[in-house]
Amino acid sequence: MPRIHIVTDSGARFSNPRLVRHFPVTILPNVIEIAGKRYLEGIDIEPEEAFQLISRQGSPPLVEPPSEYDFAELYARLSHFCDAIISVHPSRELSDSWRNGRLAAQQVSGDCEIAVVDSQSLCAGQGMLIRVAARAANEEDTAEAVIQTVRQAVNRIYSVYCVDNVDFLRANGFMKPSHAVLATHLGIKPFVGLEEGKIIVIEKVRTRGEVIERLVEFLVEFTELEDAVVLQDQTHITEETRLMQDRLALEFPGQHFPFTMYSATMASYLGTQATGVAVLERAVDVFDYDF
Repeated sequence: MPRIHIVTDSGARFSNPRLVRHFPVTILPNVIEIAGKRYLEGIDIEPEEAFQLISRQGSPPLVEPPSEYDFAELYARLSHFCDAIISVHPSRELSDSWRNGRLAAQQVSGDCEIAVVDSQSLCAGQGMLIRVAARAANEEDTAEAVIQTVRQAVNRIYSVYCVDNVDFLRANGFMKPSHAVLATHLGIKPFVGLEEGKIIVIEKVRTRGEVIERLVEFLVEFTELEDAVVLQDQTHITEETRLMQDRLALEFPGQHFPFTMYSATMASYLGTQATGVAVLERAVDVFDYDF
């Protein structure tokens, strides 16, 4: 089996963090600046405290990904005992993390292959790709096969969120100011998705019931789920998540839908009042089709 190490940043979230601890994964922290104070995400500040601080601000916090130097130093250290490094990054449309990783990889010499992967996602979608990489590293015979498995999984990850407060969507340029004002006035909640690595407003809903209904409808569109997680804005299960799990239990008998709090990095884009789901669709083999 090839010796593979996985690298990512602290914006990634996992449906079951304990599983990741069993694999060779290194998480470099993002720097989050809130009200002029800088924190290392997951080290200096946990999501609950970060959300509390962010919610008091009128503008999104600044998020600084690991630098080119941070990645280069880590890659060089890992390259001494690895056959390959798979570095999984948030969407290059939303972060400089992928760019920094690419520049860093060019500085590392030696026989260790470094695959810098744009997940075209954030948060839980990014975490799902890391789980794919970890599982493939235990199953595949070559580093090339592992890297190919990871890259192929990128296009099978989908995420949608319903956002209660549009302030951060407007500030980040995801909603026009006039649309944001109208949405606030009418009590409309934007429904956003990650499409080709970009955050796009895809529709709008009005009530909590419609939020649950729309998220369930999104999941029902998939016939085979390899992984799925509900994202919420607190650590303890919300009533909204509980109702969603009850509905999903009827639609997907035997399928588990865990929940987790989305990352502070994700909150810098959406704000601290959102509910969402992330999905990894099962890979379809050509032999699954009837000819």
